[in-house]
Amino acid sequence: MHAYLETLRAEKDRSATEVTQLRAELERLRAEMDRLGILGVQKLEEYRAQLERETAEKAAKGLAEHTNLQHRLAELRQQVLVTEEKALLQEAGVYEYQHPLHDAVAYQVALAGLQEQIKSLVKTDGGAVHTAVGWTVNGSTAQGRTMLRDYAKLMLRAYNAEADNLVRTLKPYKLPAAVERLGKVAATIVRLGKTMDIRIAEEYHRLRIRELGLTGDYQEKLAEEKERDREEKARLREERRLQQEIERERARLDKERQHYANALAALQTAGDTAGAAQLQERLAQIDTAIQDVDYRAANVRAGYVYVISNLGAFGEQMVKVGMTRRLDPMDRVRELGDASVPFTFDVHALFFADDAVSIEAQMHARLADRRVNLVNQRREFFYATPAEAKQHLMELTGSLLQYEEVPEALEYRQSRTQAQQNHSQTQPGAGRVLDSTGSGSRARL
Repeated sequence: MHAYLETLRAEKDRSATEVTQLRAELERLRAEMDRLGILGVQKLEEYRAQLERETAEKAAKGLAEHTNLQHRLAELRQQVLVTEEKALLQEAGVYEYQHPLHDAVAYQVALAGLQEQIKSLVKTDGGAVHTAVGWTVNGSTAQGRTMLRDYAKLMLRAYNAEADNLVRTLKPYKLPAAVERLGKVAATIVRLGKTMDIRIAEEYHRLRIRELGLTGDYQEKLAEEKERDREEKARLREERRLQQEIERERARLDKERQHYANALAALQTAGDTAGAAQLQERLAQIDTAIQDVDYRAANVRAGYVYVISNLGAFGEQMVKVGMTRRLDPMDRVRELGDASVPFTFDVHALFFADDAVSIEAQMHARLADRRVNLVNQRREFFYATPAEAKQHLMELTGSLLQYEEVPEALEYRQSRTQAQQNHSQTQPGAGRVLDSTGSGSRARL
């Protein structure tokens, strides 16, 4: 494409040069006519008019060609930009399917069928490779056919070795490069087999390119399905933890209620009215807690919506907006700050809702244009400040259980301070102060 652009630029320069030369020739002829003065005035005017018309026509033609070249250059530049953008998106993981199918199994079936076609063409005289006809060796047509067959088999083996290696090592985002490389291999075989007219059949080459496309699609679809499976398992683990949490809490409350009920019965038997009243109040509190636990177990959409950040890991302009059905939402926050990130998360906002699922979905919709991961919508990180998240959450809920504007980021801030102190201690002359005598002494940090 770059060579074609250079050709267009050369054509534009050539047209401009021709126009300049014609104008110079017109001026030269005018000067020559003035010098000779051998033609009549009318003839000279006619000749000059003719030259001016020709010059104007050439200039108009050159301008039209220049305009066409400019349009063509603009179109080619746009194609280059589109191609580069597509390559960058694919390298970043935004994959564009060549042959969209429903699932990985469908790609496996399609690949199996395609490979059968490839094997059929590879068989002797199957049409995978073309050669010259009527080649003779030592005057023998049979030896000529044998020689052509052997060389064609060797060339096809080299082509297939490269194609198989490209399929085996293919990464989805490198598909265009793999197709281009296979095309160069086919062109090399044409060049090396020029004497015997050996070349890879176009139909066979298209099948191998289609195999690359289907392989890339299959790998990407398989990765998507594995990611969905991983997230579904994580969801099920979360549900199982919640169920275990609810069962443990319900058992604890039932046991506690039984203790207080037994104590209440004893106080009532002993006639301790004041003590019995206190225990009655405590039993009422336990009954309320049991009702809350039962409600959480029955209502699968109830839970906590949270806004958290990790200053040390992601900076000041990124938050995570999610929800959890855990009885204690901080258990989920602590899990998110496990060994996969260098520092723990800070909670900025926390809100309990009967329909936390909808609140979370509306928050994600409001922050959609700030989403960090545009490929995987299940990643809940956004380029936003805690204050911006709070504003959206307040508009949706009207109140918050808690809100903190500035993240504590205790471990991160302590790590920064310690790193600065370590750096100061390793610098020559760092921390030196003047004592009362004017001599320098190193200050203790």
